[in-house]
Amino acid sequence: MRNALAAAAVLVACSASMAAQWPKFQEAGVPRDAKGQVRMDAPPPRTADGKPDLSGIWLRADPEPVPPQIAGIVGERNVGELLKAEGRGRRPEGIPIEPRVAPFPPDPKSPPIATFFELGANVTGGLPFTPWAAALRKQRQATDAKDNPDANCMPMGITQFHMQPQPRKIVQTPKLTIVMYEANYGLRTIYTDGRTLPKQGDPQPFWYGYSVGRWDGDTFVVETNNLRGAEDGPFDGWLDVWGSPYSQQAKFTERYRRPIFGKLEIDVTVDDPKAYTKPFTVRINQRVVVDEEPIEFVCNENQQFRRKIKID
Repeated sequence: MRNALAAAAVLVACSASMAAQWPKFQEAGVPRDAKGQVRMDAPPPRTADGKPDLSGIWLRADPEPVPPQIAGIVGERNVGELLKAEGRGRRPEGIPIEPRVAPFPPDPKSPPIATFFELGANVTGGLPFTPWAAALRKQRQATDAKDNPDANCMPMGITQFHMQPQPRKIVQTPKLTIVMYEANYGLRTIYTDGRTLPKQGDPQPFWYGYSVGRWDGDTFVVETNNLRGAEDGPFDGWLDVWGSPYSQQAKFTERYRRPIFGKLEIDVTVDDPKAYTKPFTVRINQRVVVDEEPIEFVCNENQQFRRKIKID
């Protein structure tokens, strides 16, 4: 195996904990039926001020198509089989890393569903790249996406984090919402204390940008700017595995909705005049996981893996 895309595919399929972590602990307040099964279609929990409570552990809920560029490159069993196989890509605790079928009925009002390898795979006509972005994406593909931050244990962009098959934990408080991603131990801070976003280009850019949130009815609206863009370095400004870029001018708007207990809908709008001729929106669906905890995943511990498979 000689490229970083193969490494990314293997990591997606096989990144399960090798031994049990926290023992199961039954959460209080989870709606369950007479058999103890979680009622995914129950009403969402609400905070003291009546807003939907997004807190919990979430797994990506959209089945992931395996691109032809990847299928067939992992020994005798291709990545598609690995992602679908019973018992593969699963934690001993029982959390599946990637769903085999969509757990929720399709939403006819949904924006195009994002995919892990190519954010705009379901966007009619593809993403609206500017010539600068199209050339950069082509350059990244020409080197087999070897600088993909995920494959190099570097901080990822917002959409890469959202589409990771590993879980994430949301902690919602009145003045602050924290998103803790198991993948690469990512941590995002979303302020809801009334502060406004800094002016674009004023502060030092952050890997995850500066984020503020507000409620629009039952929708949690998060705006993020001042991210490290593709101008900052080879690992910066990646929307997906294939290297669809974003620049220092990018602004992300996320709209979180929890229509039922078990489902989280995240609509992400990317507005980046340097990289895209117009803003575009995609959706990432998440499903709740109860009675579990994320594992401690320190990516740099796994650099031995990259050496063993001899990525060049």
